[in-house]
Order: sequence, then C-alpha cells, then structure tokens
Amino acid sequence: MNITSEQIKYQISPGDVIIFPPNQPHEFHEMDQCCIFLCIQISSELFPSISRLHTDEIQLSKYMSSGEMLQLRRAIFEIAQTYFRQDSYAELLCVGKCALVLRRILSVLPQHIMSLEEMSMAEQKNDRLTRLIQFVDENYMHKIKLADFARQENCTLSYLSHFVRYSMNQTFQNYVNSVRFNCAKKLISGTDMPMVSICYESGFSDYRYFSRTFREIYGMTPAEYREHFQGAHAEEIMPSENLHSRERIYNREESLAMLSDLENQVYQTPPLPWHVSAVE
Repeated sequence: MNITSEQIKYQISPGDVIIFPPNQPHEFHEMDQCCIFLCIQISSELFPSISRLHTDEIQLSKYMSSGEMLQLRRAIFEIAQTYFRQDSYAELLCVGKCALVLRRILSVLPQHIMSLEEMSMAEQKNDRLTRLIQFVDENYMHKIKLADFARQENCTLSYLSHFVRYSMNQTFQNYVNSVRFNCAKKLISGTDMPMVSICYESGFSDYRYFSRTFREIYGMTPAEYREHFQGAHAEEIMPSENLHSRERIYNREESLAMLSDLENQVYQTPPLPWHVSAVE
C-alpha cells in the first residue's frame, strides 16, 4: 500500500513494519487491490520517558537486517495474539512486549528529542486538524467553504489553505468531495434511495456532475455500484465505509483466524533474544 505523511509518500511492501510518532497525521491508500495490515496503537502515557522522542524515519527495513525484521514481525504477531486472546493478565504481557519492541526500534531509528515548544505546536496542529474534520463532518451536506472554517479558527484563508495541503495532501475542496462520495457510496450500497436523492443528501447540487465524477473515480456508474455491492454475498466483499475511509475492521474472532493462518510462517523464525541487561 501507499502511505502519505507530511508531504512524503512511502510505498510499503508485504511484511514491512512502520512506526509513527504521536501527532503525526498520515493516510493509508490501497494500490491495485485491498491491503490487510495489523495496527498496534500504543498510548504515549504508557511510556512517558520517550513521549518527546520523534523518529525521523518510519520504515524500519532501512535500518534492520532481514533476520531482525523477521524477529520484529514475530514479536508484533505475539502481541496481537495476546491481545485478541485476552488471556489472564493479557494487558501486562502486551505492555511488556510493546516495551521490548519499542526499545529495539528506537535503538536503530534516527531520532531527535522534541522541545516543549515543538510538542505544543504539533499538538495544536493536530487539534486544528481534528476540528477541521469535525467541521466538514457537520457541514458537508451543505455548501461549505474553507473561509467559514478560517473565521471559526481566527486564521487567514491563505494559512489554512496551506495547512490543509500539508496535513491532508489535498485541497480543502477535494477533501470535502471525498467525504461526500464516501457518504454517497454508503447510501448507494446500504439503502434503496433514488440516486438523485442520494446526490443531494451527500451534498452535491448537480446530479450530472455527481454521476460523471463517480464513474471517473470508481470505474462504474452509481447504479452499477449498487448492483455490485447489493448482491447475495455483498457483506463478504464490501468493506465497511465511513465518511473518511473505505475499510473493514476485523472482529476478534476473524483476527485470531487470520493470525492462525500466519502462525506457521511467523514461527519459522527463532524467538526474540531482546532483553534488558543489568548495568553495574
């Protein structure tokens, strides 16, 4: 899949491991087909001593040997299994393994300590981005302008236009349209509403534009999309959709089954020798 973060595009291959520091916005994009990935989100409150560390690279394969990468994948796999199995004291085992994984990652990745001012600025930008997303969520079905949000934030239109491009890798209008199309897809596949009604409900004012652009983006007309995803086995092929993405979050049982399928492959590697040595 492709990942975009802070105007940098990364192409991620099968088996890659990546890490994002707190308050760094990023987007995942599928390429030729759907991509399945395992995400572990760790609260910075668990490890306050490294809360100001900012890694200058996200791809670990550049800094680890193939053998180390295999061991790292095994450790992440074991964390996921422990989490989904929910055995006794699973949370303690997960935190312990996460600590070892982070220690190993941070020992090889280039990094720097963020100043308090840098941390404050990053948090402010992240909060503003959250407010922007909420603003679009609440208003995409109506005529909406970035100038309206600029007045709400007491910022200049020029600054916010640059902020959106840098943070979201697209213009404000393109982002609004993506939210509208995600809303339309959800209504098309999940209801029997007429297409014209869906067009207006999603915030578009011109049905011809809606229909033409929908086909250009998704390779089929809205009617063909409905037929494709309302078949007998639609629930097996259609990802869950929300206003911001088109994805499927697997439940506990499905996740364990998928991890079980990978078990033989993962356990061909030896266990991690990582440990905390005593210092005299």
